[in-house]
Amino acid sequence: MRYSFAFSNLLGSVYCEGNLTFLGRTDSLLSPVGRRLTLFDLKRNSSRTFPFESNKNIERVAVSPDESLIITVDRGGRALLVSLLKSAVLHHFNFKHPVEDIKYSQCGSFFANTLGRRVQVWHCPGHTKEFAPFKLFCTFSGFHDDTVWVDWSYDSRFIVVGSKDMTARIYNVGDSPRYQPVTLSGHRTSLVACFFQGQSLNVYTIAKDCAVYVWHVRKQEDQAVEALTQTTSDTDFVPATKRAKLDHKWELVDRHLFLQKHTTVSCAQLHHARDLLVLGYTNGVFSLYEMQDFQEIHSFSVSNQTITSVSVNQTGEWLAFGCAGIGQLVVWEWQSESFILKQQGHYYDVNVLAYSPDGQWIATGGGDGKVKMWDTVSGFCFVTFHKHTAAVTGVEFGNAGQFIMSSSLDGTIRAFDLHRYRNFRTFTSPRPVQFSCVAVGKSSDIVCAGSQDSFDVFLWSVQTGRLLEVLSGHNGPVSSLAVGVSNGIIASASWDKTVRVWDVFERKGAVEVFHLNSDALALSFSPDGHELAVSTLDGNVSLWNIDSSTQLGTLECHRDMCEGKYKKNKQRYFASLSYSSDGSLLLAGGRSRFVCLYSVCEQVLLKKFKLSEAVSKKALLASEGWSEASALTVEGGSDSDREDIALPGVLKGDMSERRSIPEIRTNCIQFSPTDQSWAVGTNEGLLIYSLDQKLTFNPYDLTESVTPDAILEALTAQELNRALTMSLKLNELSVIQHVIEAIPLANIDTVTDSLLDQQLDILLRFVASQLESSRHLELYLTWCSVLLNKYTRNLKQRSSTVSTIVQILQRNLSRHLNDLGSLVSGNTYLLEFLVSLGDNFPDGN
Repeated sequence: MRYSFAFSNLLGSVYCEGNLTFLGRTDSLLSPVGRRLTLFDLKRNSSRTFPFESNKNIERVAVSPDESLIITVDRGGRALLVSLLKSAVLHHFNFKHPVEDIKYSQCGSFFANTLGRRVQVWHCPGHTKEFAPFKLFCTFSGFHDDTVWVDWSYDSRFIVVGSKDMTARIYNVGDSPRYQPVTLSGHRTSLVACFFQGQSLNVYTIAKDCAVYVWHVRKQEDQAVEALTQTTSDTDFVPATKRAKLDHKWELVDRHLFLQKHTTVSCAQLHHARDLLVLGYTNGVFSLYEMQDFQEIHSFSVSNQTITSVSVNQTGEWLAFGCAGIGQLVVWEWQSESFILKQQGHYYDVNVLAYSPDGQWIATGGGDGKVKMWDTVSGFCFVTFHKHTAAVTGVEFGNAGQFIMSSSLDGTIRAFDLHRYRNFRTFTSPRPVQFSCVAVGKSSDIVCAGSQDSFDVFLWSVQTGRLLEVLSGHNGPVSSLAVGVSNGIIASASWDKTVRVWDVFERKGAVEVFHLNSDALALSFSPDGHELAVSTLDGNVSLWNIDSSTQLGTLECHRDMCEGKYKKNKQRYFASLSYSSDGSLLLAGGRSRFVCLYSVCEQVLLKKFKLSEAVSKKALLASEGWSEASALTVEGGSDSDREDIALPGVLKGDMSERRSIPEIRTNCIQFSPTDQSWAVGTNEGLLIYSLDQKLTFNPYDLTESVTPDAILEALTAQELNRALTMSLKLNELSVIQHVIEAIPLANIDTVTDSLLDQQLDILLRFVASQLESSRHLELYLTWCSVLLNKYTRNLKQRSSTVSTIVQILQRNLSRHLNDLGSLVSGNTYLLEFLVSLGDNFPDGN
């Protein structure tokens, strides 16, 4: 149970590429984040990343009309059929070619997708188990270039398809293949999108050169078709040639040219109910048009980069924009001209991270020089510090989470106040150096940083900002720093194959040197400060006792970071280490797609976690070190795209167009203070793994008489103490919740008189978890107050055992204090205002 960590969320990345999609019922937004998909709940202000993962980055997402199924398609054309309710993958399918667009029909019976110069229409998969749920209905062709857009009519009879050959074609799905398609031509550049107008068959076509054409159905032909079909008893007897000639015809009725300076249309979306057209441009500006008179009713600049995707919610009030160039996601309410959501991840990799002391926040530093603060519950970034001018190399919380320290290659250590959100102090060295790591003392009165060019360790006073001391002795760049429980103990690891332990205050600069077999890359102190773990370049982790300066053991880990036939490869190492709060577990990650969990006492591997699936065979070789490139490898396309052709005008097969993908690696890793989760920073973002306790059944002292039926009988007989004891022994969350919510407030003090230590721990942990999500706030606050007041001495004696539970309680209580505090203060002023109004009008008029 303790090692059953599973992926729970993805932070640090809010949008990568692909199309954004609103869910109409819940006003939630689906956003592709690399190979995963994130659901942003805009009303509850939270985000959740689905556990499934594609082989490559997701480019297209289609949602069924009843919002129960999702189809995702990645760059290589591989599709996943996903249940939105269960977040489970139902089927895998390969289109064997990149898909530019995919959409469900309005009736929910079909979906259509573009595929090169063709368009395919498929039967929609059902909710039953089928061996091949994707069944092809028909295929349309005839384009001279790739198709880029597809849209269904309101009655699901027609589809309009836009292409790069500057034309759009309308196909009749019901009468295929007899129906002759209608070609809409006249644009001078390739099309971006095309739509049917609301509840009619009129069509809008949008091109890159800021041109919108309006096409209407010719009514004379419709009347002729109706007259012909009325004279015939059965429509099947109408000749195919006459039906083809007398079927729907479209004619161009209007051209709207809205030329923009130095920009083109990059994306478009139509709100069918209100006939509103949203256009996004390459300069980061969007425009909103009312299509009846084609009047611009709103325009705004959301970024200075190209808008790659736009979506409109069901009511037409919210507009969602995605900018793939900078990874930005914006939801804009155009009527009130206010932001509903504005998030942006790190432009480069997440280099470092740090948990706040209560586990509520995570601070990250990236290669873009920004320090971001993330809320672990909502998954949103609530503040960004951008004072650094180079990559951030270290972040640390100080003074119980009231400020944060960050080091950077720009030669500064900056302290940011988390109450006023400002840089209140900057630390520099006597001569410019590049800082590679930072550490803060436990009492937050000193801050130390290591340099990678002068090989020194600098110490400053946080209160005065003065440089206290410069610790010299290393002959190579300082790679990692850590401060022990005692404020004077500082450990530094270097590439000179040594770890130095400095006793700065007690013994006036005494130094203990630990010699290693390879370059030291990372180190971490145990929570009690008596043990030190050091990771080296040869793939091993050595454990040292600080008090006796002896080596406790060595973990040979280079084989744990590989798999299968690649175990012979020795180019693997850990770049980050983290102890659990009790010091029994060690988490390690580095130049590998695996994170390893070790037992410190037994010095064995307990579990391996695979962070990501390989995107291709070459990426797999790169992640296992078979490529000579240290950070990048070239990803090849399909076999059909690898023709060595580089002629003018050729769109495919140009070998000069190479795509690079980053090597799968772990930059930083850390346990949460509550030990309920851990975070890992990768080149894909910030991944959160947490314990999945809902699926774990862990009873104790269980007998045949302890059953859910027996617990319900005890509740019915008002034997509350016996019912609570049996529910804690069964340790089933739903049963415990039912028993606790059935006990009256007046009886809580009585039923908690004689709890054993294990029962108390289970009950406290359950109350702490319910305080985070339950609506019965008063009930669980009462349980928390009674348990803490009654068992204060017991909890103090077992502080090392229950410290995790207490930290979870503190985190949830502080969150409720902040939320309710602002609400109560606002209501106080409102009541004072109402009372003053009553005093001015004593008669009540």
